Amino acid sequence: MITDAQLPTTMADLSAVAASEPDPVLFATVSGAHLYGFPSRDSDVDLRGVHLLPAQALVGLREPEETRTRMWVTDGVEMDLVTHDLRKFARLMLRRNGYVLEQLLSPLVARTSEAHAELAALAPEVLTRGHAHHYRGFARTQWRLHEKTRELKPLLYTFRALLTGIHLMRSGQVQAHLPTLLAETGQAPSYVPELIAAKWEAEHGGSDVDHARVAADIEALHAVLDEAATASALPEVPAAYDALHDLVVRVRLDARLVL
Repeated sequence: MITDAQLPTTMADLSAVAASEPDPVLFATVSGAHLYGFPSRDSDVDLRGVHLLPAQALVGLREPEETRTRMWVTDGVEMDLVTHDLRKFARLMLRRNGYVLEQLLSPLVARTSEAHAELAALAPEVLTRGHAHHYRGFARTQWRLHEKTRELKPLLYTFRALLTGIHLMRSGQVQAHLPTLLAETGQAPSYVPELIAAKWEAEHGGSDVDHARVAADIEALHAVLDEAATASALPEVPAAYDALHDLVVRVRLDARLVL
C-alpha cells in the first residue's frame, strides 16, 4: 500500500528505476488514481514518461522501440513504467490527446529534465476544442465499463474525465485531480466525495449507488461539456507543430537537454 503521504519517498525509488532504463528518460511522472485523487489501499502505481532513442535507432532498418513497458512489484505494490520515445510523444500531443498532457503536467514528478520543462511549456499551444472529444469518449468508455461491472473505479473515472474536459474547455488548463475539480467546477453531484472515500477501501470494489440517478447526472455532465466546448475560447487546431518539431530535433542532437 502506498498512500499520498508516502509518495515523496516512493518518488526517489521510481526515479532510480527510470534512471536504469536503457536510454535516457526525459521525464517520468505518476499518473492514474494517485494523480486523479482517488487511490485505493491496494492501488498500483502508474509511472509514465518519455525516453530518448539514439538517432541511429531511427534511421536504420530495424523498427524503433517507440514504446516501452516495464512492470515490477515493490513491497507488495504493483508498479508499471510506460514510456514513449520523444518523437512519438510529441505526435501524441498534437493529436488532441488529453491523457499524455496529464502525464506531462502531472505534479507528481519522479524524474525531470530541461527537455521536460520545454515540453510542458508548449502544452498550452496544443490545447484545442477538440480535446473535449477525447474526454467525452473516455467518459463514455468508462461508463460502459461501469454499467457492465458496477465497479466504483470506472464510475469515478467517468466523473473525472467529464470534469477535466469541462474545466479545460472553460479555463484552458489541464486539471486531472478530481477533488480539486469538485471545488473548481461546481458541477459534480454532492455524493462524489463519498464515492472517493469508498474507493480507498478497494481498487475494484462495487458501487452502492442509485444507478438511474447516477446515469442522469452523467448525461447532464455530458451536456455541460458540450456547452463548454461550444463556448470555449480554445482554438480549433494546435499551434505548436513547428515548435515541437524543433524541440525533438534539438533534444535528439544535444545531450545537455536530457539533464
